[in-house]
Amino acid sequence: MNDTRFIPVVETFHSLQGEGHHAGRSAFFIRLAGCHVGCPWCDTKHSWPMANHTQLDVEALAAEAHQAGDAGAAFVVITGGEPLHHNLQPLTNALSYACALPLHLETSGVDFLSGRFDWVTLSPKRHHPPKREVLTRCDELKVVVLDVEDLAFAMALANDTSTTAQLLLQPVWDNKIAQAITVHYVKQHPRWRLSLQSHKWLGVR
Repeated sequence: MNDTRFIPVVETFHSLQGEGHHAGRSAFFIRLAGCHVGCPWCDTKHSWPMANHTQLDVEALAAEAHQAGDAGAAFVVITGGEPLHHNLQPLTNALSYACALPLHLETSGVDFLSGRFDWVTLSPKRHHPPKREVLTRCDELKVVVLDVEDLAFAMALANDTSTTAQLLLQPVWDNKIAQAITVHYVKQHPRWRLSLQSHKWLGVR
């Protein structure tokens, strides 16, 4: 379907942001389908195939976001999958018109930016580095850590971010070695912060 009013959606839900700089805040999530980055530790692999998910009208998604705002959501998160595989301009236009909530993007940065966002979380992957455009624009650099090579990757990318960008390291879930090396690194590098997937600890979406 080529109509830009429609976009493939895995799910929408109102919950708490579980990780990163805005962890613990009420948020409405729009999870888009489609991802070819292929991270082996990904916890949403069901979102990878684009054809398996329903194409939804961006106006209907914006109406959902408006209702979530009335119910207490502080911002909208567009995530995936990899949301930048799609042209996000029609979606962010609809969201901006329908509700006054800030728009957040969570991306690996493998595609060029589209749409208008108040906050960009870049979670880059060593095996598929991000576009420089996304790296220099991001408000938050959140690197998932599996081994020490990911720490070197994070440090190199941080040199090209804005001086105001938040720097976070997030160990792969339930990996004791990743947790240990990440904690050790953050203790020695005060500009970096530890990010944990608190929604998993709490058992919420």
